[in-house]
Amino acid sequence: MQDRKLKVVVLYGGRSGEHEVSLRSAASVFHRLDRTRFDVIPVSIDKTGRWLAQNLEVASRSQEVLPVDLTAPQLVLLPGVTGGAPRFFAVEGQLPAWFGTQGEVDVIFPVVHGTLCEDGTLQGFLELADAAYVGCGVLASAVGMDKEFAKRLLRDAGIPIVPYLCVRKGQWAQSAASWMTASTEQFGYPVFVKPANSGSSVGVHRVKSASEFAAAMEDAFSIDTKVLIEKAVSAREIELSVLENPDPTQPPLVSIPGEIAPSHTFYSYEAKYQDESGARLDIPAQISAQQIVQAQEMAAKTFQALDGEGMARVDLFLDRQTGNFYVNEVNTLPGFTAISMYPKMWEKSGIEYTELLTRLVDLARARQTSKRALKRG
Repeated sequence: MQDRKLKVVVLYGGRSGEHEVSLRSAASVFHRLDRTRFDVIPVSIDKTGRWLAQNLEVASRSQEVLPVDLTAPQLVLLPGVTGGAPRFFAVEGQLPAWFGTQGEVDVIFPVVHGTLCEDGTLQGFLELADAAYVGCGVLASAVGMDKEFAKRLLRDAGIPIVPYLCVRKGQWAQSAASWMTASTEQFGYPVFVKPANSGSSVGVHRVKSASEFAAAMEDAFSIDTKVLIEKAVSAREIELSVLENPDPTQPPLVSIPGEIAPSHTFYSYEAKYQDESGARLDIPAQISAQQIVQAQEMAAKTFQALDGEGMARVDLFLDRQTGNFYVNEVNTLPGFTAISMYPKMWEKSGIEYTELLTRLVDLARARQTSKRALKRG
């Protein structure tokens, strides 16, 4: 029986190209967390990496986008004393009153996207701070962000993936022509060029001819030092939300599938965030009962193969010609606006938004309890 409200920090922003996307997701999470169970505290990470204590009253009035006041008090997070809760400290002056006198917090809810946010780096820092946090741990976060390593693990687990080549920046600089030839011989055109470590389709290009190849690769290399060249499959984009099962002996929970039907050539960053009619979201996806079961089983196996915890959204391709499913990618911190696919698919599956957030906080606390019971050192 919980005898007090838990202090939950909604952590948002971050040093990534998806900073602005995070502000919208965070606003939804901040306002929909159950205030009967949680005291919710807004903390932002600005684009230079500073953690800032945002004003609670201002955040409470900001419905669509949580603010990032660059003049707000700068924070540090340190482990608690002898296994106690981690504590926030102000770099200068005093903490705002809503942190309490000791600055202790119970759970960190990261609502961040992209590199230095959902790629295991932030999760590693939270591990060092001995903080309970929502979502996947260091390993799954890092692998989920790195599309090449995710594909390796999925392939080894016998889960179908789209054929691809992986090119490092030095390799491309040394022999761009040979890589273009290899891609053409194996995949023909079109192909997709994408940074290995990015999200929200940032830097992704659909390359239809040799004349477009070099520019697409250079743009992708401006975002990451490792780039994937993937065979283009004429496919429907099917997504599923996965939630860790509180019973560790049971497989993860998987939502009904949804479908992204982009009006653009593919589901690009512009289609996702800049064009209001960029895509149609169908929940449930109009696929057969047998295909629903197949997709759910593949999503569960994918989550387990990547050692997922907390949550993930698994994105599949459904080949229009063959009817085969392929795993496209895994998002360990998916978009969380009220209309984002992850919460909407759970809502259509019977778990409404606030209950979903509560479950995620409870899973974070349970995992922290289990880790603290382990012998260290």
